[in-house]
Amino acid sequence: MAEGEDKDSKTEEPTEKKLRDAIDKGNIPFSREVPIFASILGTLLFLVFFLPSAASRFTNSLRDLFEQSDDWRLETGGDAVALFQSLFIEAGVVMVPAFALLMGFGIAASVLQNMPSPVLDRIQPKLERISIVKGFGRIYGIKGMVEFAKSMFKIIAVSLFVSIAMKDEFFRSLDFMFMDPTLVVPDMARIAAKVVAVVLISTALLAVLDVLWTRYSWHNDQKMSKQDIKDELKQSDGDPIVKARQRSLARDRARRRMIAEVPRATMVIANPTHFAVALRYVREEGGAPVVIAKGQDLIALKIREVAEAHGIPVFEDPPLARSMFAQVSVDNFIPAVFYKAVAELVHRIYTDKSKPQTAGAQS
Repeated sequence: MAEGEDKDSKTEEPTEKKLRDAIDKGNIPFSREVPIFASILGTLLFLVFFLPSAASRFTNSLRDLFEQSDDWRLETGGDAVALFQSLFIEAGVVMVPAFALLMGFGIAASVLQNMPSPVLDRIQPKLERISIVKGFGRIYGIKGMVEFAKSMFKIIAVSLFVSIAMKDEFFRSLDFMFMDPTLVVPDMARIAAKVVAVVLISTALLAVLDVLWTRYSWHNDQKMSKQDIKDELKQSDGDPIVKARQRSLARDRARRRMIAEVPRATMVIANPTHFAVALRYVREEGGAPVVIAKGQDLIALKIREVAEAHGIPVFEDPPLARSMFAQVSVDNFIPAVFYKAVAELVHRIYTDKSKPQTAGAQS
């Protein structure tokens, strides 16, 4: 009951990811009737183009064997091996083209439907494959009924068509008992080709219907419920909790990296405890002052703490600290609007640095 309700809930078209995952797992639409059709087609080509000449040659070899049996010595085991080897070669000339055509057409029919790809999951042993309940479900389910209908169609259609095609050949086939064996083989090949051609027509119709049904059934099996689509969207976009955790870790790394840059600062502009902006300006490096760190509340206090520990000047200017915190990003130059205010602070720093040197020189 739960399984039926689950299938009823799958009303949405499958997404590209759903179809791609199914194909990657080896779950692909495959019609078994197409290789059968291809094999029958290969058989027909063999009967029409290869069998008459090859069978006539094989028949002539047998006739020569029986008519000139005295030419073959069977006194030792080697003589017997030579005889069977000759017959085996003659039979191989007849059968090798048949095997080659059947194999080639069968492989081509499979490859044209779907390119082969190794999928280990398909060959792994699973207990559900030997489940009696699931086995009955496969036999008496919709797919089982479709396979039964195809088998019945093949039996009825092929029997009907073959009986109609052979109606005119029945009495002629009785004459084979009185004909030269060399003439029987071409007639038998012609009748066999006629029968196979009739079977090929019915199989072609069944193969077309089976391809359409297989692809429809496969696509229908891949349908998704609304919950499946939500889960897939969540999976593709990432779990919100995991993404939030990742963002938090990224912010922590960025803070640590920013705090590590504070010792390189030239000054820190602060709003006593709420904001702090660390600037670096070295005349030799050129360019405007650049913001290398900024923070609010606890981070602002940490910036001040590191700056004071390394002897970096801290200027308390609440309006300037607020404005610069809001308008300038880390690793960016300050805008021109702040040049004058920052230049005054830089001048004070260089003036303070020069005072001890001046005092030392006067002394």
